[in-house]
Amino acid sequence: MTGEQVNPIPNILTMIRLVAGIVMFCLLAGSMGGIPFLNVTSETLFALQRWGFYTFVIAAFTDLFDGILARKLHAESQWGAILDPIADKILVCGTILGLFTINTGDPYFALPAAFILFREFAVSALREAAAAKGVKVPVSFLGKAKTTIQLVALGAMLLAQSWSAFDLPPEFAGGVFALAYLLLLAAVIVSLWSGFAYFIAARKAL
Repeated sequence: MTGEQVNPIPNILTMIRLVAGIVMFCLLAGSMGGIPFLNVTSETLFALQRWGFYTFVIAAFTDLFDGILARKLHAESQWGAILDPIADKILVCGTILGLFTINTGDPYFALPAAFILFREFAVSALREAAAAKGVKVPVSFLGKAKTTIQLVALGAMLLAQSWSAFDLPPEFAGGVFALAYLLLLAAVIVSLWSGFAYFIAARKAL
């Protein structure tokens, strides 16, 4: 209804995710000396990585709850529909770039991460091109599932890379890394699959 006040909580959660994605990247980059004038000791490094992981978890949970609350509170809005995918992409891309800063000795992370980034930029460009011609490409269930799988995989990888920061048993580190890689490969498959599905849908609409 025109003039009806929309409950702001879902959009607030989306904004928290958007800001948290940037903050998390800064924390991870800072842990490796990426913030000027910050004296990084081993204690500071571990603290920044821990807080980077905590920030990621908070941001990931907002992705779960903002959509649910928007539907339950009947607070779905055009502004929220615009902000939500932007916040998702900032969180995913920020996490990948943050992992690159603390993951310099692992070449196997580069290719899956690149595929995810390429997919995100390609679909964003597709949406803009379709919108310019008045064609809307709606978010599919597969696209929503893709974001969840990406966040689970990147969260597992972030935990694996920050394992020492949490002073966790080192004998479990290898198993956590292996699980994180499997989840990352699953995220790549779903990301590419959903990306192709969007291109096919847009081609039919155009």
